[in-house]
Amino acid sequence: MSNVKLGFAWILTTLVATVPLRAFAETTPTVDSVIRAAIAGPQRTASFKLRDKYRHPLETLDFFGIRPDMTVIEVLPGAGWYTEILAPLLRAHGHLVEATPPTTSPSVFFRRMADRYEKKLSDDPDVYGRVTMTPFEPPGYMPLGGEDYADMVVTFLNLHDFVYFNVHNETTNAVMQRFFRSAYQALKPGGVLGIVAQRAKNGESVADAAVKGRVPQSYAIREAEQAGFRLAGTSEINANPKDNGRYPIWYLPPTLKLGDQDREKYLEIGESDNMTLRFVKPKD
Repeated sequence: MSNVKLGFAWILTTLVATVPLRAFAETTPTVDSVIRAAIAGPQRTASFKLRDKYRHPLETLDFFGIRPDMTVIEVLPGAGWYTEILAPLLRAHGHLVEATPPTTSPSVFFRRMADRYEKKLSDDPDVYGRVTMTPFEPPGYMPLGGEDYADMVVTFLNLHDFVYFNVHNETTNAVMQRFFRSAYQALKPGGVLGIVAQRAKNGESVADAAVKGRVPQSYAIREAEQAGFRLAGTSEINANPKDNGRYPIWYLPPTLKLGDQDREKYLEIGESDNMTLRFVKPKD
């Protein structure tokens, strides 16, 4: 993108932060423009932007129905791929809550992840200074704050982690249900739960899918509905027909765990085939 276009995008984001929402709506065609500005902003990591062709952030956030005046909880942000978009999008008129392991976690893996993520946010207060952090550490600690306070809960490429804990640490679907019930409790009536998750191939069992980092779509929907959610829509925005579900997700980009072994094959496949699901907490 040229510097001129990049400058315009960042100016648009700055306008969102300084102009009242009603006035902004009167001078801007759609909320879509605000999302585009956040996606195009200079706060984004260059290597992250390369993943846009697989992750379709504009179409995904449009599908979820996000608005810049919402309170949004992002569950397990990892390295902050979506945080880089959500933080400027919600900075002026909304509120972004990041549910992530704390730096005091007993898990070495979680501590390292938390240290990197906290540094990312603290290093750029102009972008992340209004983000709120809340501890979330599966499988043992999984609340999402208060009750009926969020407009939207989102999680990207994390659902398989809850399945993994189910298969390896639990005898029931307790961990998956813990996540869905926490999201349900935190959302206002009418609030939205948006999920992007690595999809298992048709007919694969939950246990077999879990060892490859994947989740059967029917299982995810069933678990959400069991927690009280209503399925409001599915989308193929993040589908990848080149990925047949045969390989573990970490063989594929961006992880490419096998290094040079069959590297070109996995690059040709691209990122995993992902389901995109929108659930709503019923109003009554």
